[in-house]
Amino acid sequence: MVSLSVYRHSVTILCVVGISLSLYAFYVETRKTSDQSYRAACDISERMSCSRVLTSRWGRGFGLLPSDSPLNLPDSLFGFIYYCLSLILNRSHTSTTIARLRVIFSVITNLGSVYLGYILYFVLHDVCIVCCGMYIVNFILFICNLKLLITTTTSKPKQKKQ
Repeated sequence: MVSLSVYRHSVTILCVVGISLSLYAFYVETRKTSDQSYRAACDISERMSCSRVLTSRWGRGFGLLPSDSPLNLPDSLFGFIYYCLSLILNRSHTSTTIARLRVIFSVITNLGSVYLGYILYFVLHDVCIVCCGMYIVNFILFICNLKLLITTTTSKPKQKKQ
């Protein structure tokens, strides 16, 4: 059986990878917006272009928010916030409530990944390796958070009500 600390360390590493990917995606989007001739390292071909995806309508506010909304921020910033929050929540390893919260956030994030993955492939007809990297990180984070929840809830002794 894998120990609790292995999952916690895995979550920390995954969050750092997610933060790095989010910051790179934000850099690519802002650089491409200001310089149309910029070619990102992740722009491999016509159908594998992260800058094309990140600067599309769906690269801000998940393509759902009006352009004048204050929440119509780059999706990469939402990812950055999620990974930072996950990193902070990972510091608490004994709270069942926080373990549940991490799983809820992971489920929401993975639903967002499925939505954006659908947009990526079926609407934009593109493959963004940075985006796919984040989808993979999100899925593995979900598995780790679920394992942490199971381990946290099974390791706590149940108190009898008096």
